[in-house]
Amino acid sequence: MALISAKTILTSLCLFHITLAYFFYTNPNAIADQALVWVLGEAMGMPQTAAFATPSAACSLLAVSLLLVGLSDLLTLSLPEEIWLVHYWGSQAPLRITLFAVLTLFTYFSTPSYGRSGAGRMSHPLTPPSAFLAGNSTLSGGDGLRNRVFFTFAFLEFLSWFWVWVTLKEEAGRFVVRKKRRGSSSSYGRGEGLR
Repeated sequence: MALISAKTILTSLCLFHITLAYFFYTNPNAIADQALVWVLGEAMGMPQTAAFATPSAACSLLAVSLLLVGLSDLLTLSLPEEIWLVHYWGSQAPLRITLFAVLTLFTYFSTPSYGRSGAGRMSHPLTPPSAFLAGNSTLSGGDGLRNRVFFTFAFLEFLSWFWVWVTLKEEAGRFVVRKKRRGSSSSYGRGEGLR
């Protein structure tokens, strides 16, 4: 039996998305300066980015997207238990695990390895030079995903959705057993079980 129910985990994840939306809209630098972002970024050799220093159009788009995802996911939890537990989240959780695993691996394996940062006491050997941090005009669209903030987000989403999926599988099994038990007891009460 799970210590925390799938509904609680999903509600927490929805509220996390809504909170992230608020911070991306008002102060994206508060997210980029988090200790967890810094620790994971240093450990994995992810470059810092100046894109979250001030609110921008891209941050606002991200905020609105996260708000919509958070609210729509929260709304699905108000559906009947069979629909959200077995049907909706039973297919959404593995899809989101796969998506965020691919994004995490893409970010990690495609981090630019050209050039190395100076051999400072706190610099990771794979962190790209500061010319990459300031941004330059030859960057492609995928280069915007190769930073500490995106890596941390994708990695935490992957872990969270894996936790949701494991809990959902356990609860869905119990739900099906409970539903079969209710179905057999109601059919017995109507005289159909005495044949």
